[in-house]
Amino acid sequence: MAASVDAVGNPSMVNGLWNRQINRYPDAAARYAYLGIVVAATITLYYQLYVNGAVAPSILHFFDISFNYYVLILVFGNALGAVASLVAGLADRWGRANLVAYGLFVTGALTLWALPNATSGFEYGVFYAIVSIVEGMLLVATPALIRDYSPQIGRASAMGFWTLGPVVGSLIVTEVASHTFTPPDWQHQYRICGVVALIVWAITFVGLRELSPKLRDQVMVSLRDRALIEAKARDLDVEQVLAHHWKSVARPNVIGSAFGVSLYLIIYYTAVAFAVIYLTTVFGFTQGRSNDLLNWWWGTEAVALVVVGLLSDRLLVRKPLMFVGGLGSVAMTLVLISVTGHSDTSFNTLAIVVAFIGFFSALSYAPWMAAFTETVEGLNPAAIATGLAIWGLIIRSVVSVSFLVIPHVISSVTPIVNHGAEVQAAVAQTPPRILQTVQAHQALFAQLAPYSTTNPPPAPLLAQAFQELGGPAQALATLTEVQKYKTQLAVLTAYGADVQAAQNNAASEWQRWFWICLGGQVVFIPLTFVLVGRWSPRKAREDEEKHERAVNAEMATMGLKGTEAPA
Repeated sequence: MAASVDAVGNPSMVNGLWNRQINRYPDAAARYAYLGIVVAATITLYYQLYVNGAVAPSILHFFDISFNYYVLILVFGNALGAVASLVAGLADRWGRANLVAYGLFVTGALTLWALPNATSGFEYGVFYAIVSIVEGMLLVATPALIRDYSPQIGRASAMGFWTLGPVVGSLIVTEVASHTFTPPDWQHQYRICGVVALIVWAITFVGLRELSPKLRDQVMVSLRDRALIEAKARDLDVEQVLAHHWKSVARPNVIGSAFGVSLYLIIYYTAVAFAVIYLTTVFGFTQGRSNDLLNWWWGTEAVALVVVGLLSDRLLVRKPLMFVGGLGSVAMTLVLISVTGHSDTSFNTLAIVVAFIGFFSALSYAPWMAAFTETVEGLNPAAIATGLAIWGLIIRSVVSVSFLVIPHVISSVTPIVNHGAEVQAAVAQTPPRILQTVQAHQALFAQLAPYSTTNPPPAPLLAQAFQELGGPAQALATLTEVQKYKTQLAVLTAYGADVQAAQNNAASEWQRWFWICLGGQVVFIPLTFVLVGRWSPRKAREDEEKHERAVNAEMATMGLKGTEAPA
């Protein structure tokens, strides 16, 4: 190892493309660079995973698949991602950086070439499943890297930046789509995403490094612990601290809190996958307008994540912020349920509602990620990836089950997405009097449908038409005019009733689903109590001072100098 490490403990350029471990804690500039690369990689990964949500109606129409089929693709992908998350728990032994550096290339290649060139719904689903597998592994590896490079004092800020991955990924999806998407060319969105992904992959491949196990397998409370951590690393038995690492963190508080936050995030994953479908079917927005609206959600949440992380680290507490965020989320979901029942709700009103949902989500989630990793550290600092693997398995499993349930709650999507525009066009092109006449004599025109001017109806049926339509002259004039709109009327006969029923039911079905989301938020609130951490900033400050005195005493015993934090 020593021969491949330079004077500051970094691998050489060539050797560092595989051996990415560094043997000394990096200085501020290098640490921020590594953190920045991890955040950029996370944003890119979620950009790739979520791009389908912005163009879902076009994907359904292009492959001529039902909403249920599309949901099954998402369920299957999340289920495989759950298994991959569990496997990625081995990153405590294998390391994290190579998973990210090489995984991004796989997803970038699939996004640029495979997904936009899929020729069937099944083929698209296979490629999406592979992306989901890699995402499941990186869901564990990237927050583990963030934790490694961020001491507990500063953890909420760091996790706030990490959480920018899914949120800014969602924001980029909707922002790019709202400016560049021209239906039905959904493939263009994937190609843009693929190019961006491969650029970020190149930066990650060259620049990403990770701490050696002897450094990362210890608890760092503040940057003042750096000298002590490096000194103790020399005598740390990595195999000993890794022994029974699954058993050490598979505890009720870890599992319970992971389950609670997974339920809390059902509304977020619903928005990522189905918000455009929700907005187009309930409020009649175009896909571009729907993505414009979602920018308010993701933009607000992205800013709030950074601010909340900084606030949590300044106060040194997590639980009060999570608690308030959970209550606020419940309140705003109730508002969303209310406005969903009014199809004439304005764009501006909906923008305010989703912006507040994004704000309260950030208020809960950034502190939760910090508290969760701190809870796992308290059990076994060498098993961070293992604890995150448990969380990854649970959250992907919950998403899979919820997506499996959603078609049984919301059945109105397929008729509206697959035939709504067709029916709307047919109605617009057909004179109202023709529609009224056909509607008033449905049985008659159903019998007349197979016939035309070159294939006239039999005499008894024609006589029935003369009688019902006001005599021979009036009937022949009506039949001739109806013949001009035969194509449009065929569309209305085939799909009109289903589309109308779906439009009537859409709002109430989505309201029922949001009640389920609200139930998950309610469960989350009490499960925040099981994580470590103080409620009182004063008590938390006293804990910090006590820790600093203990570090000073231990360093003095070891003959080490001062506890000044690095710049």
